[in-house]
Amino acid sequence: MLALCSAGARAEEAAPDSLLKQIRARGELKVGLEAGYMPFEMRDKRGGIIGFDVDMAKLMARKLGVKLTLVNTQWDGIIPALLTSKFDVLMSGMTITEERAKQVDFSDPYIVIGQSILIQPKLAATVKSVADLNDPKYIVVTKLGTTGDVAASEFLPHATIQKFETEAEAILQVRGGRASAFVYDLPYNAVYAARNPGQLVLLPKPFTREELGWAIRKGDPEWRAWLNEFLAGAHADKAYDALYGKWFERTAWLRLVN
Repeated sequence: MLALCSAGARAEEAAPDSLLKQIRARGELKVGLEAGYMPFEMRDKRGGIIGFDVDMAKLMARKLGVKLTLVNTQWDGIIPALLTSKFDVLMSGMTITEERAKQVDFSDPYIVIGQSILIQPKLAATVKSVADLNDPKYIVVTKLGTTGDVAASEFLPHATIQKFETEAEAILQVRGGRASAFVYDLPYNAVYAARNPGQLVLLPKPFTREELGWAIRKGDPEWRAWLNEFLAGAHADKAYDALYGKWFERTAWLRLVN
């Protein structure tokens, strides 16, 4: 009995603390994101990172009583960076998918979006939906490794799909007449159309439904539970509503990035 108790005590001592305890002990919350996804996270005129996810992260850090450090990370390496402990939580407009859930754990969804389309103005009379683009004569661009990438391949098997490292590179193809349309998340496309009136035409009805979540490393139910409690609390006290209104319903923030 003594031997069993001793072994149990040693196992308990060896068990790692939840990341929640580590964050509080170090006095710092490290949040991973890719600054380039309006209005979730982007650079302002002075080079700082602002956006809906950033404000949610600031609220989270205040709730924890710690300082916030943003870790800007290229999208194609953002999950590996999380898994190698470059940051504590990934807050970057990531869609919850079965494939990603094999690598990471997700919080409860914090927002629902869908894929939408920006097209060349000359196509506005003939292209009214994603189905109209499903033709070999159309070149459709998107961002590599995103759900826009997946959706374009799924919904447009007959179109020519081209993938780019950044949203800006992909949109430039449409603006320059080298591509017909850009497939990407509705919030980003809606903001782009509002900032650049007449440049491209937005088909505003999303053709997919996607839940976004915050990603963490697997095996830490205490940290995941805290994130879900934080999100529920932000909804309950209307802090979430205030930030949603700021970034998705009003456009005053555009002057910070224009």
